[in-house]
Amino acid sequence: MEIILSAILTIVGLVMLCFGGNWLVNGGVVIAKKFRISNLVIGMTIVAYGTSTPELAASVAAAGEHSAIILGNIVGSNIANIGMVIGVAAMIVPVVVNKSLLRKEIPIMLAVSFLLVLISIDGELSQYDGVLLLFGLGVFSYYTIKDALKHREKKDENSIKEKNNVYLKAIGLIGIGIVLLYVGAIITVDNAVILAKEFGLSEKIIGLTVIAIGTSLPELITSLLAIKKGHSDIGIGNIIGSNIYNILMIMGVGAALGGVIISSDVYVDYAVMIIFSVSLLIALKTGVVNRIMGVGLAMGYVAYLIITFFK
Repeated sequence: MEIILSAILTIVGLVMLCFGGNWLVNGGVVIAKKFRISNLVIGMTIVAYGTSTPELAASVAAAGEHSAIILGNIVGSNIANIGMVIGVAAMIVPVVVNKSLLRKEIPIMLAVSFLLVLISIDGELSQYDGVLLLFGLGVFSYYTIKDALKHREKKDENSIKEKNNVYLKAIGLIGIGIVLLYVGAIITVDNAVILAKEFGLSEKIIGLTVIAIGTSLPELITSLLAIKKGHSDIGIGNIIGSNIYNILMIMGVGAALGGVIISSDVYVDYAVMIIFSVSLLIALKTGVVNRIMGVGLAMGYVAYLIITFFK
C-alpha cells in the first residue's frame, strides 16, 4: 500500500513540476522583454535560481548526518542537467544557442567544477570551503547582473505597449512557478526515495541517481518548455546557470552548515561531470546541439547510470 501511495504522490509531484516550469518560463520571458534583458541572462539568473531550489532543499535537509546525499545530489544533478536535460531536449528539437556561452558561461562552469575538485583533495569540504563557495557565488552574481545591465537590448519602439500590471503579473508567475517547483520536487524526491529503498539502493546511489534525477526534473521540464516556445537561450542558460549555482550556492550552503565528507570514489563522478561539460563545450562550437549530439549525450548518461548502479 505504501509503495502505491508513493507512486501516486510521485506522479502528483511531476504534475506540479510541469505547471511550475511553464509559469516560471512565462514570467521570465515577460521580465526579459520589459527590462530589455536578454533571454540568456534571464535563463541564467531568475530561471536557474528557481529550478535550483529543489537541490537546495534536498541539500539543507541532508546537511550533517547525510552529507553523502548532498555530494551525490550536486554532482549527479550537474551530470543529469547536461546528459539528460540537454540530451533529451536536443533529441526533440535542435537547440540553437548563443555563441557567447563559449567565451564566458561554459568556461565559468568548468572553472567552478575544477574548484570543487581542488577543495576536495583533503578529503572533506569544510565550513571554510563552504564560505569560499558562497563568496564565489556573490562574485558570479555581481558579474552576471553587471553584464546584464551593460548589454541591455535596444528598446523596440514598434512593440505593443504593455499594461502597467504586467510586471506584477510576471513576478506572480515566477513566484508561483518557484513554489510549485519547490513543493513538487520535494514530493517527487521523497516518494522516489521510498520507492528506491524498496529495491535496496544505498544512500550514495540514491543521491547520484534518484535524487539527482528528481531534483533535475525542474530543469528538464523548464528547458523543454522554453525550447518548445522558441526561447532556446532560456533553456540552455537555465542549465549552465543551474550547474554553476549547484556548486557555488547549494554545495556552499551544504558545506557551510556542517561540512561534507569526500569519499575516494567520488572522483570518478567528478571526472564524468567534467567530461560532460567539455562535451557540451565541443558540441556548442557549431552554435547548435543537433539530434545526433542529443542522442550521444543521452546515451552517455544512461551508460553512466548503469555503471553507477553496478559498480
